[in-house]
Amino acid sequence: MGTRITLAGSDGFEFNAYRAEPAGEPRGGVVVLGEVWGVNHWVRSVADRWADEGYLVIAPAMLDRVQFGYESDDYSRLPREIVGQFDPEAGLLDLAAAVEAASEGGRVGVTGYCFGGMLSWRAAALVDGVSAASGYYGGGVPRYIGLTPRVPTEMHFGTRDQGIPMEQVEELQAAHPEVDIYSYDADHGFCCEERDRYDADACRSASARSREFFRRHVG
Repeated sequence: MGTRITLAGSDGFEFNAYRAEPAGEPRGGVVVLGEVWGVNHWVRSVADRWADEGYLVIAPAMLDRVQFGYESDDYSRLPREIVGQFDPEAGLLDLAAAVEAASEGGRVGVTGYCFGGMLSWRAAALVDGVSAASGYYGGGVPRYIGLTPRVPTEMHFGTRDQGIPMEQVEELQAAHPEVDIYSYDADHGFCCEERDRYDADACRSASARSREFFRRHVG
C-alpha cells in the first residue's frame, strides 16, 4: 500500500501524487500516468503492482492544474472538457517532477493509459531523465506524430478501439519504425479491470511485454 504525497513543478505549482515503494532495494523507478479520471483506485492498484515488481513508483495527478465548475449537468462531456483545458506545456513540468521523484529508485520508465498513454509518448520525446516508455491506447498520440521518442518506446492499441482507428496506428508505425507498436483484438481501455471493456488476455499479454521492456531498459 502506497502513500499520498505532494510534488511541485519547476514553476512552483504543487500537485498530488501517489507513491508506492518496493519491499527491498528498488530496481528502478516507474511513473504511472492514469486516465482522465485521475489517481483513482485502479491507478493506485497499477502503481502497487509495479512496486511489487521491485520499482519505486510515482503516480502523479496530471490534471490538478485544470479548474472546472458546475456549468453543465451533462457529465458525459466532462472528460472532454477536462482534457480540453489541459495545458500540455505546463503538464511537462509536472511530468518532469514525477520523473525526478521516481529517479530516487534509479533509471525511470514511464507508462500510462489513454490520456496517460498520450503523456507517455510526450514524456519519451520531451522529458529528461526518462529511460523508456510503454504507453497504452494513448488517446491523442496521433496528434503528436511529429514527436520522435528519444528513448526506447513501445505502444499498445486495441484493434476495436473506435477512438483510435487502426489507420492512425498504422500511420504512427510508418512514421516511427523504431517504436514497437503492438495491437490486440480488444477495445479501448482493455487493461482496466474496473471497466466493462476489460480484456484479460489482451491485458495479460501487453503487461508481460511492459514488464520485460522495463527489465531491459530500466532495471
